[in-house]
Amino acid sequence: MTHPLKVLVPDVHLRDLDVERGVSGDRLDYLVFDETDPAAIPDEAWRSCDAILVWHRMRITPEVVAKLDKCRLIVRVGVGFDNVDGAACRSRGIPVCNVPNYGTSEVADHALAMLLHLVRGLGSYEKRLRADLAAGFLAENVPVVRRIRGATFGAVGMGRIGTAIMRRAAAFDMTVIYVDPYLPEGHELGLGIERVKTLPELLSRSDVVSLHVPLSERTRNIIGKPELALMKPGGILLNIARGGLVDVDAVHDALKSGHLAAAGLDVLPKEPPMPPPPLIAAWQAEEAWLAGRLVLTPHAAFYSEAGYRDMRVFSAEILLDFLFEGRLRNNVNPGWDAKAS
Repeated sequence: MTHPLKVLVPDVHLRDLDVERGVSGDRLDYLVFDETDPAAIPDEAWRSCDAILVWHRMRITPEVVAKLDKCRLIVRVGVGFDNVDGAACRSRGIPVCNVPNYGTSEVADHALAMLLHLVRGLGSYEKRLRADLAAGFLAENVPVVRRIRGATFGAVGMGRIGTAIMRRAAAFDMTVIYVDPYLPEGHELGLGIERVKTLPELLSRSDVVSLHVPLSERTRNIIGKPELALMKPGGILLNIARGGLVDVDAVHDALKSGHLAAAGLDVLPKEPPMPPPPLIAAWQAEEAWLAGRLVLTPHAAFYSEAGYRDMRVFSAEILLDFLFEGRLRNNVNPGWDAKAS
């Protein structure tokens, strides 16, 4: 009788793994923990697992990778994989995969929802009316409200999510430009939009700047004080990608000075943001200068029941395809097999 392969799930925050078990049947045995510190998981669990299914709360560090005596695959349940040390896994001959195809529509919808919330003053109008139905029943004197038809939407990154957001922005009659040094020349011809060569050029021309790139040492704080200064006065910043892309203290200063009109942030450098940085503290306190100019959501752009289920199903399928069929999907640390060759 063939024994099921052991899959370690170090940081699950679900009540069960019924979805994953429904896909894998009795071929995989899930060893489940709800931890954020690798030291809280017994060494034997790390050393004996055949694969790892990791969410976003556990960091797979070089010290953890050194314990993976039997591990053949790590699957990141989600798109971002900055919590897994790909280089350390590569040196041990362990491929790392992500799930890039589960929440594209939701994330793109969320980005445009944030933009529309800001430029149509939805939060401000709602607050006014709740406070006083009579005095609050007027349209004027709301921060940020403006026409977006004809405005320039600058997309930083034009992968799946960037493309989906671009299509939505164009549907609102915005002029879309983008920068992405990793795509081949001529990519813009297939999209029918303008591609600019540098981030500074994009920032200086855009009325709205939206980020859709992974977090790496190269992209960390890609938007900081110098970059915000390059943006047009009265610009809007959207980040639905990774919190570490943006220096939130610089955003605080740019908003308070008035140079930046508004921002929509679904992700933050530290999640949850405790203790809150000045920007979040000002938002919590409902300070007058920030009213109607900042919209925050709790890393929820990806979420819908359908998308959440897809993410879990696809993760289990990626495990099965590699462990039993040898077919690797969505690998994010190329060169992992160099040791074996």
